[in-house]
Amino acid sequence: MEWTAERVELLKELWGEGLSARQIAESLGQITRNAVIGKAHRLGLSTRTVPSKPIIGTLNPVTDRVCQWPIGDPGASDFHFCGKQSSVNRPYCEDHCMQAYRQTSDSNVKAVAGAKR
Repeated sequence: MEWTAERVELLKELWGEGLSARQIAESLGQITRNAVIGKAHRLGLSTRTVPSKPIIGTLNPVTDRVCQWPIGDPGASDFHFCGKQSSVNRPYCEDHCMQAYRQTSDSNVKAVAGAKR
């Protein structure tokens, strides 16, 4: 892989936008994350004006009784959690519990109960 003037300019632009080294490597194609970091360091780009990852508020499962189902890409600025009222003793709302947990059929419940005897 050769660092052409165009690739260097794209690296500088993406670095300035706050993309991670992995994201830049994927954008440039056929280059490793470490190659991006090395080139950025040699270009003096190691100080970022924008954080590489947005700071995402975390939810406390003990005190926050809202659905903690992630919505969107964690690296995107519009990433958030569902926020609806969570089900009792669950971290998700009823809709997301249906997606997160497998439903057991009556025969499976009976088989498990029989195996415990």
